Amino acid sequence: MSKFKIPSVPPTTNKTVRFPNDVIEQVEKAIQGKDCTFSAFVIAAVRMALEEIENED
Repeated sequence: MSKFKIPSVPPTTNKTVRFPNDVIEQVEKAIQGKDCTFSAFVIAAVRMALEEIENED
């Protein structure tokens, strides 16, 4: 399993998703001062979760 890395901004498509306020605060804290947007962080996290699901099968 690969280690999660905070990514640079990848190409994206807009999608509306609601997040709990505490999750938003934690993500914003994690990316503060880094070359990463909220969306790029969430996309990388979802990709990692999907990879883990695939590896379970």
